[in-house]
Amino acid sequence: MFEQADLKVHGKGMMALVRLSTRGYPRLGLVVSKKNVKRAVDRNRFKRLVRESVRLRQDHLPSVDIVVLARRGVQDIDNDTLHRQLHGMWKRLQRDAQAVIAAPTPERDT
Repeated sequence: MFEQADLKVHGKGMMALVRLSTRGYPRLGLVVSKKNVKRAVDRNRFKRLVRESVRLRQDHLPSVDIVVLARRGVQDIDNDTLHRQLHGMWKRLQRDAQAVIAAPTPERDT
């Protein structure tokens, strides 16, 4: 996934790597390292909020595999700001995924 991502979507304190899928629904993976987020309570809060955000937007997301990586400092972002960041990331992901799907590439033409 890390070398073969079709899209990268950035937000404050996080990044999402996206790969197109044919499953018909979005899937989510989370990478929250101890190096970037020290306390377990902060790692769990981040994962809980990202999962909830995807659950609420899953009907609007394209068929993709998403891996969200937490960066240093994400534990300092409050819940409301994190929700807004995630909402903006999902909107950009929708827009960018449509552009990638519409663009013909040699791998997809076969």
